[in-house]
Amino acid sequence: MTAESNPHRRKNALATPVGARLRVIAENNRACILEALPNVILAIRPDGVIVDANAAAESFFEIGKPILIGQELSRLVPFGSPILALIEQVRERGSAINEYRIDLGRPGAEGERRVDVHCAPLPDSEGGVLVVLQERTIADKIDRQLTHRGAARTVSGLAAMLAHEIKNPLSGIRGAAQLLESSVGDADRALTRLICEETDRIVRLVDRMEVFSDSRPLEREKVNIHVVLDHVKRVARSGFARHIRFIENYDPSLPPVAANRDQLVQVFLNLVKNAAEAIGDSIDGEIELSTAFRPGVSLRTAGDKRPVGLPLEFCVRDNGRGVSEDIAAHLFDPFVTTKTSGTGLGLALVAKIVNDHGGIVECESHPRRTTFRILMPMYRNKDEEKRADERRARRQHSAAEGTEPAPTERRS
Repeated sequence: MTAESNPHRRKNALATPVGARLRVIAENNRACILEALPNVILAIRPDGVIVDANAAAESFFEIGKPILIGQELSRLVPFGSPILALIEQVRERGSAINEYRIDLGRPGAEGERRVDVHCAPLPDSEGGVLVVLQERTIADKIDRQLTHRGAARTVSGLAAMLAHEIKNPLSGIRGAAQLLESSVGDADRALTRLICEETDRIVRLVDRMEVFSDSRPLEREKVNIHVVLDHVKRVARSGFARHIRFIENYDPSLPPVAANRDQLVQVFLNLVKNAAEAIGDSIDGEIELSTAFRPGVSLRTAGDKRPVGLPLEFCVRDNGRGVSEDIAAHLFDPFVTTKTSGTGLGLALVAKIVNDHGGIVECESHPRRTTFRILMPMYRNKDEEKRADERRARRQHSAAEGTEPAPTERRS
């Protein structure tokens, strides 16, 4: 007999105090469902104290459940956070309220954490509120990646058109200007030289854009990212970043990345050069290069049969002037730049190369702390790929047969 068919047991469950509301449904293994949900679930007492939480809440707040339970929610969210006002509104109205895209960045932590919030009163609990958070930050970043890829495809078509329709006429214009130069006076010769210089500048721009139309298959190999970063650092120190201090924060146990080495060098040279230009002539300029293993992010790309894990994180961080808010959302789009002599193709090329590798590139900018973060797949040989496919097939078969073990509660 289940709790639903036994009125006495159901009545006892509803009469349970707020602090045990989430655990009451442990009957019929429903607690396992709560623990497996990716959404953050919190039970809040009338005085604002957290009395229960699921595993996703531990990960979100980076606090173990034994410590999380008993904390005041106001201590875990920014001062004056809208979520606190929402909870009060739920208590006053006695009905559920939804709010979208609330920033719940933790006090003292960098970066934003946007969430959709659902607040509802807990049944049979005077002033108790159930809070459900769905993180939007990762979803927004993935949306931006898809936008970057669409922009790169647009530039690819434009580059192919420019190569065929503009470079040939430009050659004729330049040749005609050179012929005129020999037959005009000194006063007009400056104009013919201007024509030649401007046509050469347009040709160089078209040549840079032709990189976007390169659709040849990407040749990947087993690459040690630390060797790549050391090479980029040496090049930078010998030229444009000789006045800047470099900080290395590497994970020595990081597995190799599946990538084209030359293209990775191009990516990080662009990012380090941008960082150096953002620092300018500052005497305390610093560029930090860091690597880390961050499992949990996967992305399905065109042509892939399954999502690809992106556990390798590479960061280029600087203490320069940062990125202005008006261009931050379009930073990787072609022709977007704040430089007076820039073309706006450098970061667009970075996005294209990273996307071609099946990775993600993103930017977080705060005063004197701008971070470009790249997530990429690690290298696997054919035998490793085969074993991974076999493990995946066994899990799918177990799930279909109903024999997969239930998830267990996470403990700190």
